[in-house]
Amino acid sequence: MLRRGVTMETPFTQLVDCTHPLQQAAMGGVAGPELAGAVAAAGALGMLCEFDVEPSTDRITRALQLSGGGAVGMGFFGQWMDGDLATFEDAASRLRVVEVFWTEPDPAVVGRARRSGAARVAWQVGTVDAALAAADAGCDFVIVQGVEAGGHVRGSTGRDELLAAVLGRTSLPVLAAGGISSAPDVAAVIGAGAAGVRVGTRFVATAESRAHPAYISALVAATSGEDTVLTTTFSEGWPDAPHRVLRSAVAAAEAFDGDFVGHVVSGPVRVAVPRFGVATPSRHVEGEVAAMALYAGEGVGSVTDVSPAADVVAELVSGLG
Repeated sequence: MLRRGVTMETPFTQLVDCTHPLQQAAMGGVAGPELAGAVAAAGALGMLCEFDVEPSTDRITRALQLSGGGAVGMGFFGQWMDGDLATFEDAASRLRVVEVFWTEPDPAVVGRARRSGAARVAWQVGTVDAALAAADAGCDFVIVQGVEAGGHVRGSTGRDELLAAVLGRTSLPVLAAGGISSAPDVAAVIGAGAAGVRVGTRFVATAESRAHPAYISALVAATSGEDTVLTTTFSEGWPDAPHRVLRSAVAAAEAFDGDFVGHVVSGPVRVAVPRFGVATPSRHVEGEVAAMALYAGEGVGSVTDVSPAADVVAELVSGLG
C-alpha cells in the first residue's frame, strides 16, 4: 500500500485547507462524486464538473459524503454559466472551491460566488494577461494551463514557460497544469515555484473514474506524449476550440462512416453522440468509443495501470516533503 501521510504546506494548501498541493482536474463525464470524494479524502482537492447526467445537487451531496471532510470543488465553463447560475451559486455555498475556465476572468462572476458562500474562487488561464486579469477580478488562486494539457487548451505556451512568467507578475497562489502525471513531474513543478499542481489524465485511469472502460484502456495503451495531438477535430458542439486528444481517436473518427458514433444512455433516455462530438466518453456511453474524443495530456505515457484514486494521490506527492 502506498503511503498517504506525505504533506507539504504551500499557500494553496493553506488557502483550500487540504493536505497535499494537488488538484484533480474537473473533467466532464469523468469526475463524478466517487472520484472527487476519493481524491478529497486522500488529502488533495477533488473536483466535480458542472456537467454530468445526474443532477448537480445530488453529486455535490454524494461527493461531500465520500470526502471525509476533505476539500471538494466544482469546475464551470464560463461561456455556459448564464444558463445554470443556480448550480454555480449552490456550489459556491457548499463546496471549498469554484473554478471557471475558458472565458476571461470576470469580477461579476467572482462577486456572485462571494455572495453565495465561502468557496474560494479560481480561474484556469492560458496566458499571463489572463492570470493578471484573474488577480484583478478578485480570484483567490489561478491555474496556469500549459499547451501540454489534455482536454480543451486555452493558450499556446508551454507549462514551464507560462508558470515562470506568471510567478514573476502576481502574488496569487499559482497552480500549474499540463502534462503532469508522475511524482517527478509534481516535484519539478513545485520546485519551480508553483503552489500546487493540477492533474487530469492520470485520474481518468482510476477505479473511481466515470470514464468508459475503452477510453481508460486507450490511455493505458498509449506510450508517450507523441500519441496525443492538439487539434480542433472534435468541435461539434464547441467550434474552434483547440483540444488535446489521442491521435488514435482522430484517426478513428475520420475513418468512421456515419453521422453518429454512439449514444449517451441515462435510463430510458438515449442522446445521440455526433461524429466529431465534444463530449467525453463516460461509462454512460454506448457505441464506437474509439472514435470519440479521447482527451489526453502529454503525460499520458506515465499512465500504465488503473489504480484507486487515493493511491494515485499518494504516488503523485511521494517526491515531496
